[in-house]
Amino acid sequence: MRPLSGPQQGVAVLPSAPPPGLAFAFSARVQIAPPVERGQVDGGRARFIAITGGRIVGPRLNGIVLPGGGDWQTILPGGVTRVLARYFLRAEDGTVIAIENPGVRVASEAVTARLAQDEPIEPDAYYFRTTPRFEVAEGPHAWLARTVFVARGIRRPDHVIIDFYSVE
Repeated sequence: MRPLSGPQQGVAVLPSAPPPGLAFAFSARVQIAPPVERGQVDGGRARFIAITGGRIVGPRLNGIVLPGGGDWQTILPGGVTRVLARYFLRAEDGTVIAIENPGVRVASEAVTARLAQDEPIEPDAYYFRTTPRFEVAEGPHAWLARTVFVARGIRRPDHVIIDFYSVE
């Protein structure tokens, strides 16, 4: 059944198709430098966190995280942190892949304060999701630019673990 347009009381609205599934593609362990605090910008605490390297492992992609790039964050009142990471990956075959990874991390103000101090926090204490996009030359990894992804992040004091899932 197709969704109905407009508010109609008592009428069930159902999706037009089954919901998409998620398939695990790979994990990245992204090494990070200490944050550079930028002060209050646009209503939040702005920070930049440089990416220093890392490793990618998974059924669909293996390689390294190249040093350079970083994560631009704004910690807002109420426990919401906007993130925007931009960096490069190098697949095992040498292909360089650009990634832009915007998202949000949501936590209580106490957990947000502890994360901002680089304290280790259990991943179930916060919500950290992103919607990565990839740029890559034609070839064996072009599927990355032709696929929608969602990812879950886990923040550690000196690295972030990101699990990437393709939307099927």
